[in-house]
Amino acid sequence: MTFLFPPQSPATVAVDGTADTFPVRRIFCVGRNYEAHAREMGKDPTREAPFFFTKPADAVVDNNSQVPYPPETSNFHYEIELVVAIGKDGFNIPEEAVHEYIYGYSVGIDLTRRDLQLAARDKGRPWDWGKAFDMSAPCAPLVPSSKIGHPSSGRIWLAVNGDVKQDADIADLIWNVPEIVSILSRSMKLKQGDLIYTGTPAGVGPVVAGDKITGGVDGIGEIEIDITPTEMAE
Repeated sequence: MTFLFPPQSPATVAVDGTADTFPVRRIFCVGRNYEAHAREMGKDPTREAPFFFTKPADAVVDNNSQVPYPPETSNFHYEIELVVAIGKDGFNIPEEAVHEYIYGYSVGIDLTRRDLQLAARDKGRPWDWGKAFDMSAPCAPLVPSSKIGHPSSGRIWLAVNGDVKQDADIADLIWNVPEIVSILSRSMKLKQGDLIYTGTPAGVGPVVAGDKITGGVDGIGEIEIDITPTEMAE
């Protein structure tokens, strides 16, 4: 077999404190998984069945990156999230066994073209143009669960230019990590390299070029990115 052109290098996430990298296979995201955020988006989410959307693997962005303001939007939002990294293949995983399949955890930002997402939602169309664009999934280095265990509580926060916008606790997740992983694995086989962005708390809002976004989850890590002017395609 001969490739018609050289294949793209795999998308990766750094592993904290090592020279290792985690090859990213797929990115799953959980929608409206904190009650206060769901309500600020106009929904009443109390234990409604979770739903998922995806981003391409190469939407991953390293910590401390510069992210250009994306085209075709005038309402570009941040969403801080706990990220779960799958380290073992599994299908139909029982909740009590989920921790065996998790490699580690990180802090991510689900960047969103909110105007495009809401326009699609209101027309019953897929969210891809609002969620799955270039550089839309910044992710801090992964911390192996062998080092930190499996956190079920801890402050999750995000600030824009030092002004805290989101401030909650991962204990407030409507569907917790074992439930999320188990439910997702009933629909398709999870494999090494999959990332799961578990949802964002209330306080989402817009950013513009020149803004610095910082955030973190206690006991796991912190993330920082800079929003730069829109890049023009050549």
